[in-house]
Amino acid sequence: MRDHIPVVVQGRGRRARRAGLVGVLWATAELTVTVGVVVLLLVVHQVWWTNRQAAAAAQEQVRSLEQSWALERAGSPERAGSPERAPGDDPPASGGPASSPGPSASSASSAPSAPAPVPSGRAAGPSGAYAVLRIPRLGLVVPVAQGIDRRAVLDKGYVGQYPGTAGPGAQGNFALAGHRNTHGEPFRYINRLRAGDELIVDMRGRRYTYVVGKILSETTERDTGVIAPVPRSLVKPEQGYGEPGAYITLTTCTPEYSSKYRLVVWGTLRP
Repeated sequence: MRDHIPVVVQGRGRRARRAGLVGVLWATAELTVTVGVVVLLLVVHQVWWTNRQAAAAAQEQVRSLEQSWALERAGSPERAGSPERAPGDDPPASGGPASSPGPSASSASSAPSAPAPVPSGRAAGPSGAYAVLRIPRLGLVVPVAQGIDRRAVLDKGYVGQYPGTAGPGAQGNFALAGHRNTHGEPFRYINRLRAGDELIVDMRGRRYTYVVGKILSETTERDTGVIAPVPRSLVKPEQGYGEPGAYITLTTCTPEYSSKYRLVVWGTLRP
């Protein structure tokens, strides 16, 4: 009787190891693709969808403001033609932004012939917006609200007025902030503005036209001088103004998709 000799197939173990490796690689590839799709969806939501939502809501707010002003004029033309000041609307005695650290700049105490009051909450719409900023060169029409809180103002696609700065048309500095990217990105293209361009502010039947005078392409986020009553950079003192007047300031982040620095556009009220 012959002994039974088992036959050993040497390649079977290799094939099993190879199949296991292929399975691991396949699972890793699937996981990588899944993560990539999730990240892509998050980017699309942040960059595209939030823009559409915020921009649409901002335009609806512009229409709401304009309709309320039209009704106000139709129902009470005398009241609509005169400015209204509410208690607590006066700017701080220092003349600088209420929430900004650093030295305050001095400004003239005399008021222009027809100043606009710093708006109160009861004069604003339900969302807090009280004025409309128009920039013809950029085709921009956007509501203006008080404050620069991200959730309450900027993420809605609005531009926000720095606390304590002058109202539209008033002596001092009407200083505004807005997103450059995402959430409606109203100030995305303000780097394209040039000297002589118009910045128009409408508020309750009144229109104030500012003219772009100077642009500071880059400064630090702590450069509070750019929103002082007489705006002048504390980081680059050669940039800014030296005389009291009625100014407007637009500020946003730079470079794009970064908040490292600030881009600043200044204008003066057209007589």
